Amino acid sequence: MCETLDNIFDIVVVGGGPGGYTAAFRAADLGLSVCLVEKRKRLGGVCLNEGCIPSKTLLHGTSLIEHASLGIDYGVTFEEPKVDIDVLLAKKESVITQLTNGLDRLGKARKITRLTGSGVFKNTSTLIVDDDSGKKKEVQFNNAIIATGSFPFVLPGLPDDPRIWDSSDALNITTVPEKLLIIGGGVIGMEMAQVYSALGSEITIVEMLDHIIPPADKDLVQPLFLKLKKKYQILTKTKVTGIVAGEDGLVASFESAKTNNSKTFDAVLVAVGRRPNSKELGLKEIELEISKQGFITVDEHLQTSLPNFYAVGDVVGEPMLAHKATHEGKVAAENIAGKNVTFNPKTIPSVAYTNPEIAWIGLTEKEASENNIDYNKGKFLWGASGRALSVNAATGVTKVLFDNKTGKILGAGICGSHAGELIHEAVLALEKGATAEEISNTIHAHPTLSETFAFAAEIVTGTITDALPPRKK
Repeated sequence: MCETLDNIFDIVVVGGGPGGYTAAFRAADLGLSVCLVEKRKRLGGVCLNEGCIPSKTLLHGTSLIEHASLGIDYGVTFEEPKVDIDVLLAKKESVITQLTNGLDRLGKARKITRLTGSGVFKNTSTLIVDDDSGKKKEVQFNNAIIATGSFPFVLPGLPDDPRIWDSSDALNITTVPEKLLIIGGGVIGMEMAQVYSALGSEITIVEMLDHIIPPADKDLVQPLFLKLKKKYQILTKTKVTGIVAGEDGLVASFESAKTNNSKTFDAVLVAVGRRPNSKELGLKEIELEISKQGFITVDEHLQTSLPNFYAVGDVVGEPMLAHKATHEGKVAAENIAGKNVTFNPKTIPSVAYTNPEIAWIGLTEKEASENNIDYNKGKFLWGASGRALSVNAATGVTKVLFDNKTGKILGAGICGSHAGELIHEAVLALEKGATAEEISNTIHAHPTLSETFAFAAEIVTGTITDALPPRKK
C-alpha cells in the first residue's frame, strides 16, 4: 500500500546532509514548497553524524593529552593524563545532538515537510519513499535535488570480520586495539591515526603513493611526516596484498620495492576513499546521466541531464567536502527559484586536522610544474615566527605560489597550528585575484601566525626583513 501525499512540492530534496539540508532551507527561504527526504532519523548526513563533526570532537579531546605534555616547557606540569572513553564518546554525542536538534528546529521554522526513509524515483515527477516500518509514501514534485552523498570504498577480497573497520566504525571507539593498521595515508587515515595513537594504539600506516596526504605537496606535508614517523610506522609506496583473519589477529601482507612481508594486527581501518551513493535511486530507469564511476553529471548550474533534476555534494564528484556541498546546495535551490547562478569557485580549501594541521588551496606546486606554469614561490618556515615559537608551534611552513607574469596568487598551502583557520585569507586572496605585492602591503597584526602568509608574499616581492635578504639576481 502506497500513501500519496496531498501536496505537489516545488522541490523534493533526497538526502539530508550539508548539501541537502542547505538546498532545502534555501529553497524554503525563497518561497518554494519543499519535501526533504533523509534515510537517517537525524539530519546532517555523514558529515555531522559519522564524519566531520564527531572526528573533530575526538581529535580535540585526544589532542589535550599532547598539549598537557608540552606544558613542561613552560614550567607547568600535570599528572599523567587519563582518558575516560565513555565520557569522550558522550561529549561527541552531545555535540552531534545539539547540532542535529538545531537543524530540526531550522527545518520546522521553514515549514519543510520531513520524511524519514529511502527514496527511489518512480518517474521524473514522483518519488517513492520507503520508511523503516515498511510503509511507502508517494511524493509528487516539480523539481528534484539529489544530495545522497557517498559511502566508504571497500577493498575487494577482504574477509568479513568485525575487526576490519571503515571510518564510521573507527569513530565509535568500541575498542582500542594494541596494534592498528590503517590502509590509506589520506586525511581520514591520518586523523584517525592521531586519535588512536593518543588512546594508546601502536599505529602502522600503509600508503600506495610516495607520501601521506597525497593531494598536498610533499614538502608541505614534510613537517607533519617528520614528527609522526617518530610515533608511527609509515610505509609509503606500499600495498596491502591480503589480510587473513585468525583468532590471534589479522595477518596483513605487504608489498613494496623494499619489502615483502606480513604482520599481525588487532584491527584494520580501511580509509582509501569514498564512492557516490547513486545506485539505489532508480536513476537509470528515468534515464538520468551518470558517469562510469557512478557520479551524477551536472553543469555549472548543478543541473543534470534532466531539466528538472539537480544534484549536489559528493554524488556529483570530487572534492568530496561538506563546504563544497553547502555552496552547491544554495546554487541548485536558487536556480530552481528562477535565479541564474553558477557554481564556479576559483578554489575550494582542503584541510587535514592533524597536529600540525595541513591546509591547501588552488594550484599545488606539483600541478604547476606538470602543466609548465611559470610561477614564483614564497616559502616561510615557522621557526622564524615569533608567535609560532612562543606557543610551541614552530613545526610548520607557509607556502604561496604566484603567477610570474601577473603576480597574482595561484595557490597556497600551510602546515602548522590552526592551518585550517589561517588558509581562508589565501582563499579570499585567490578569489579576488590578489597579487604578492598587495598581500605583502596588507598590514598583519604582530605577533600572529597569520603574519607567515604575508612573509611568504614578501619573499616573492623581495621586501622580507624577517628572513635572510633575497639573493641578488
